[in-house]
Amino acid sequence: MLHIDIISLFPEVFTEPMSSSIIGRAVESDLVKISIHNLREYSIDKHRRVDDRPYGGGPGMIMSCETIFRAVEDLKTPTSKVIYMSPSGEVFNQRLAEELVEEEHLILLCGHYEGVDQRVLDGIVDREISIGDYILSNGNLAAMVISDAVIRLIPGALGCSESAVDESFNQEDGLLEHPQYTRPEEFRHMRVPEVLLSGNHKKIKEWRSEQSYKKTLTRRPDLLKEK
Repeated sequence: MLHIDIISLFPEVFTEPMSSSIIGRAVESDLVKISIHNLREYSIDKHRRVDDRPYGGGPGMIMSCETIFRAVEDLKTPTSKVIYMSPSGEVFNQRLAEELVEEEHLILLCGHYEGVDQRVLDGIVDREISIGDYILSNGNLAAMVISDAVIRLIPGALGCSESAVDESFNQEDGLLEHPQYTRPEEFRHMRVPEVLLSGNHKKIKEWRSEQSYKKTLTRRPDLLKEK
């Protein structure tokens, strides 16, 4: 069973996302264990401070290394991978999600303020991961994104073993997912493509493959360049 520990200054924001929908069902089915930890609980400061001014000057505050080391070392096991949510990290994608789901224990460290003391990154962090080229107020949303993407890959989490395989970025050809339709056959003069109603599975597969290619070429041509 995968175990995910999340260290944050705002643990309350994880309550609903980590107990609803696919994640909630995975937790209830004992496919994953998720634990949320308040970093301030590890502070030895009487006011439970976890940050201080940066050496050398500069704006904002830096999360201090002492409190973070204490938190991570309390949770860490020989199989743990410590991940820091960072705009400077490697960009998160489906390939990386597939790597992380193979781990036994993930510790996700959510930064805040102007970041963390470099000694945290040098001393206890195994990987820095970014969910995109933009800046968030803290690492909480990034931790939620990574948790969701990883947990849904756990066998049984989606309820259908083929669901995760057929999605965008996770198909064998690496293309975006083809268009999908359901009832009614016609809605506001928009009809379901006839090929999907034909019952000809060979033609349907060819149509879906063609649509995936066209969609990828239009929206994410960079994915084609990678082939």
